[in-house]
Amino acid sequence: MTTNALKLGTRRSKLAMAQSGHVAEAVRRITGRPVELVEITTYGDVSREQLAQIGGTGVFVTALRDALLRGEVDFAVHSLKDLPTTQPDDLTLAAVPRREDPRDVLVARDGLTFAQLPAGSRVGTGSPRRMAQLNAYARGHGLDIETVPIRGNIDTRVGYVRSGELDAVVLAAAGLNRIGRIDEVTEFLAVDLVLPAPGQGALAVECAATSVDLAAALAELDDPHSRAAVTAERSLLAALEAGCSAPVGALADLLADGQVVNEMRLRGVVGSTDGSELVQLSTTGPVPTSHNDAMSLGRELAAEMLAKGAAGLMGERAQ
Repeated sequence: MTTNALKLGTRRSKLAMAQSGHVAEAVRRITGRPVELVEITTYGDVSREQLAQIGGTGVFVTALRDALLRGEVDFAVHSLKDLPTTQPDDLTLAAVPRREDPRDVLVARDGLTFAQLPAGSRVGTGSPRRMAQLNAYARGHGLDIETVPIRGNIDTRVGYVRSGELDAVVLAAAGLNRIGRIDEVTEFLAVDLVLPAPGQGALAVECAATSVDLAAALAELDDPHSRAAVTAERSLLAALEAGCSAPVGALADLLADGQVVNEMRLRGVVGSTDGSELVQLSTTGPVPTSHNDAMSLGRELAAEMLAKGAAGLMGERAQ
């Protein structure tokens, strides 16, 4: 095998660079080739608008994919939850490495948990999905909070709490873990309180469909259980015809009987952002052994959710 460097396309944020650095290290071990990070600025990185307003889906991905197709980079690493649900034919999702903690976390002032937030607390998040579920939980438990839309990287978001501008922010556990800041978390939010975004905590390693040898090497990073889980979650999202900025949460987890993993449970939620309406359902089936099995698990649950009125709760679809 040649020893010239492989070029890995990555976003420039501290988190993206950390994620890509982990993957680069693993690819060096597998291929014996040096890996060079190529920083690419995406539209989502430079726009200051709310994600939901600039299209949500794909804003962090398109520039990386263009660089792949032009041959400027050999492969790219994405946060899987940023990927549009349809995979283009000219690109291969070569690996979904073992998933990090998929949960959302609270970073609050004075070490507070969500239930301890005083009346009128301002909680920052850029995600309609988080807003819907936090507001629904607050309504159901007599809490008085205000969700405030925010953007920015982890430093910026946590900074709102440190400066006293907000009482708390909600972030993904995986991101804080990857940059070594998990000790700032004041509460890991149970998935019964907030279901994560489809694919949250997972990475996607993508290359051009024509790079067959590289795809085969990258496939060694693939974790079949993580791939099956995120495939089911994203299939649910696609069947709801919702983009990644819609208020949809989903999580597939494996259920074990003793030491034997024999079933996969898929939970889904759609809600109005004020939390007044929530459609939350789950389904359990055999662990998917193929891409199509995982897809159908997601489609089945989406059909049940649509039958319960999910469509009316998603702004993008309902218009």
